[in-house]
Amino acid sequence: MVDATHISLQANDRSYFSLLKKEIHQRLLDAGMEHTRIAEVDIIVAEMTSNLFKYADNGEILFGSFQENGVPYIELISIDRGPGMQNPSRMLQDGMSTSNTLGAGLGSIKRLSDTFDIYSQVGWGTILLSRIYMGKKPAVKKGLLIRPIVVSKPGEKVSGDGFVCRINGNSFKLMLGDGLGHGPEANLAVNEAAKVFKVFPEQSPTATLRFIHGATRKTRGMVANITHFDAEKGEWLSAGIGNIAAKWIGPVSSKNHMSYNGIVGHNIPTTMNDQVYSSTEYNQLVLCSDGIKTRWEVSKYPGILKHDLVLLAACIYKDHARGTDDMSVIVLKVR
Repeated sequence: MVDATHISLQANDRSYFSLLKKEIHQRLLDAGMEHTRIAEVDIIVAEMTSNLFKYADNGEILFGSFQENGVPYIELISIDRGPGMQNPSRMLQDGMSTSNTLGAGLGSIKRLSDTFDIYSQVGWGTILLSRIYMGKKPAVKKGLLIRPIVVSKPGEKVSGDGFVCRINGNSFKLMLGDGLGHGPEANLAVNEAAKVFKVFPEQSPTATLRFIHGATRKTRGMVANITHFDAEKGEWLSAGIGNIAAKWIGPVSSKNHMSYNGIVGHNIPTTMNDQVYSSTEYNQLVLCSDGIKTRWEVSKYPGILKHDLVLLAACIYKDHARGTDDMSVIVLKVR
């Protein structure tokens, strides 16, 4: 089932912390993580919430579970709108503290994580990433790296946004869909689209959109972007219908992708064409659902492209999360 990739756990009040810790602990047990590793993750969560309480405003922790090259892992992303840090790398050193504590919190999180990253700006806030694998961390492979954040609207049990990827050798085809409205009916529209997306053999995004359109007529409909990446050709093909924002990012420039007007499952243009982009010119793609404002710039986050991809997704999410919609940010990069 296509659904949210992360759950959002509010950490803006100390009274929530015990419930937050229990929620994550239970999800780790359900995932089959070893008890010794769970104990380490418990420490990571405790340090994250402690930092949010001491230094931050409007804290939030995103929790997600994934697989990479067949190895399951969990991901914790701590987001705040606090004062930020002028020198995050210095604060990772044991003994560094601004609140008369031992100053081992960030260092402990880093040591217990298989992947750790941090991004911060003074006056903007801080984002902290911890990724823990249930097995040996897989080696980095060439190809397309995908980091999603899909969070359902507060109060909804399922997400009306959905992300799905089909891999065929060195070829990747992916879809970000946003069902109209929220809740189960919006989720159904995206899942019906995902079913036919997975079996449609053609590479063309526009041909795929037409096929999905016919198969989702009995749903409330959705907006969507479909992108195909061919590693051998070094080429992207992309097409979108509705307000899914797509931005291409390269070493020297970026470019917004223009979508067609319409609703998949109800009305789509009679004439559509795939847009072609070179992966040499644009090696990254960011897709955002309509919960995210279309006008955001990488330049707002100095140095972010040197960090883990999910931190870029979290930056965009942080600046636009208002709890009024399902929200999706998908970041892709050619390695």
